[in-house]
Amino acid sequence: MYKKALTSLTILFFMMGFITCLNDILVPYLKAIFSLSYAQAALIQFCFFAAYGLTSIPFSKLIEQVGYQKGMVIGFALAALGCLFFYPAVLLHTYALFLGALFVLASGIVLLQVAANPCVSIIGPKETASSRLTMAQAFNSLGTFIAPFFGAYFILSGLTNSVYAEGVVYPYFLIAGVLIVIALVLSKLNLSGMESAEADQSRWSEVLKEKGLLLGVIGIFAYVGAEVSIGSFLVNYVMEISHVAETQAAPLVALYWGGAMVGRFIGIFTLKAFAPAKVLITHALLSVMFILVSMQSTGNLAIATMVLVGLCNSIMFPTIFTLGIKGLKAGQEKKGSGLLATAIVGGAVIPLLTGLLADRLGIHHAFVLPVICYAYIAWFGLRNLKL
Repeated sequence: MYKKALTSLTILFFMMGFITCLNDILVPYLKAIFSLSYAQAALIQFCFFAAYGLTSIPFSKLIEQVGYQKGMVIGFALAALGCLFFYPAVLLHTYALFLGALFVLASGIVLLQVAANPCVSIIGPKETASSRLTMAQAFNSLGTFIAPFFGAYFILSGLTNSVYAEGVVYPYFLIAGVLIVIALVLSKLNLSGMESAEADQSRWSEVLKEKGLLLGVIGIFAYVGAEVSIGSFLVNYVMEISHVAETQAAPLVALYWGGAMVGRFIGIFTLKAFAPAKVLITHALLSVMFILVSMQSTGNLAIATMVLVGLCNSIMFPTIFTLGIKGLKAGQEKKGSGLLATAIVGGAVIPLLTGLLADRLGIHHAFVLPVICYAYIAWFGLRNLKL
């Protein structure tokens, strides 16, 4: 039962990563199709990640009622519906409809996140929760690594001949089909053993009193915001520095997310060998250093150091997540997960602010905001080290 549940969850994490990272291809694609500013293009990530802020807590309540497995089935079905909504957006050639389709798609991903993260944490020993969640996140990163190549081939390759953004129709129809198949298979599996045995009788007010959880919420907000900001504008950043086309810059997005994948597989072992808080501090400080070097550089050095931040991102989400919920009582994980998933709305706010800075200061120096985010994460790790 343990292996079956973990296998199902790794497939789920792969699809979440793949779909989320495909936004990094949509940003330059729709920016070119609709002649958008950086701030307008950032609305793609804003609408996608705003779903986390609006639906995470309601979905955590839903999961309390229906359980993890049914919640994930509904999540896959909702995400598939969002993919299908891309078709009318293309037919009507309306940017707002693309944003609406992304919100529906993201709502499905939110439901999957709220169900999957605590599930991975509770299906095995508590002391190895960070390592186990890092392994699941590694498959999430495998999805983010593959997505830019998929998007470059199926979406960006037709950019010069695309007028109505029709390049997104077949890729997202294909994704919808895969999601529907997964939902059907998942609904037939017997995974009752991964449901939490502890009933959550606590009130939201009790959970909100946990200072460690609230600081973890800010940590997730900062981490996702910084990671998505870099991923969203990396294609344009590389295009400006190296004067290359979108299709040539897109593989570097894959390297950025691929670094997170490699780092997460390594993190399975480092998080067992060292205190998770120490590993988090090290990765956050390296991120600050790499971005500052990139902002002050040009050419290959500027690109390489920015891409290396992906490697540093690797263990941040699972480590911040497990440090955030470690002080919760048994059975409070669903509410804690709902709050932490809400914080993923940072992926909406920070990229939008970074886009506004890029319009005013230039893309090269707009990444000062992610620097601040990683500095906070380093402090959060240091605080947990002292506890």
